[in-house]
Amino acid sequence: MYAEQPKWLSTTQMKRRQFVVASVTAGFALAVQPISAQTLTTDSEGLEAGPVTIPTPNGEIPGYRAKPMGSGLFRLVLVVQEIFGVHEHIQDICRRFAKLGYVAVAPELFYRQGDVSQLQSFEEIRAIVSQVPDAQVMADLDAAMDWAIGNAAADPERVGITGFCWGGRITWLYAAHQPNLKAGVAWYGRLVGESTPLTPTHPVDVAANLNAPVLGLYGGEDTGIPLETVEQMKSALEAAGDPSQFVIYPDAPHAFFADYRPSYRPEAASDAWERLQAWFQEHGVV
Repeated sequence: MYAEQPKWLSTTQMKRRQFVVASVTAGFALAVQPISAQTLTTDSEGLEAGPVTIPTPNGEIPGYRAKPMGSGLFRLVLVVQEIFGVHEHIQDICRRFAKLGYVAVAPELFYRQGDVSQLQSFEEIRAIVSQVPDAQVMADLDAAMDWAIGNAAADPERVGITGFCWGGRITWLYAAHQPNLKAGVAWYGRLVGESTPLTPTHPVDVAANLNAPVLGLYGGEDTGIPLETVEQMKSALEAAGDPSQFVIYPDAPHAFFADYRPSYRPEAASDAWERLQAWFQEHGVV
């Protein structure tokens, strides 16, 4: 159920807000069809869950929020999407977090560049994603955090972030950007890359500047993220005296947590999910 629209909004503004909320994907992105029979589904019983509108300094963006019902402040986790946007898998992860007692917020970080959920080829999606500036993403995540604290009973003292694939890289970068972050968990995110005007730094470049420890969850059979780049990141973290850590699943490919895809590895995914919870608890997101 959506919150009541403020009375001061004009008809045009109300239509715009309704459009922004509606642009959160219903179901799975077209590019990932057909969906695996192993796909996990988390219900919303006992939760407040659904699309939201998040104000930012550069206009409103859509997002998905799930939180437990009840009063009081809840710990917050920002959930950062894969290249497929905030589709059903990311929304389900938000509901999983809410069942554990978190406010989980997933802002649609490609919204200004395009709706990737309606694209059927990886090439079309990458063309959209390649236009997204890191600076825009950092600002939108800050806005999502502020919105959750002001509107979704999130505790500003207990903030974590986790992200998958594209979002895994962003998790490392956000840990270097946001001083109020307690911990991060990065799932198979790229660690090295060329500097460009839109992506000027990469995780290995900010290893000495992390504000919060990050747990990296990576697959030994990930053909897109060579293990030598993980070793590069480990060396950079060691040189900086940073407590971040890696867990490598030797037989796991890229996207081993994505239960809706053939890459899903249940044992690795289950173990990694438990490690995420322990990492957040160890580092103050409790």
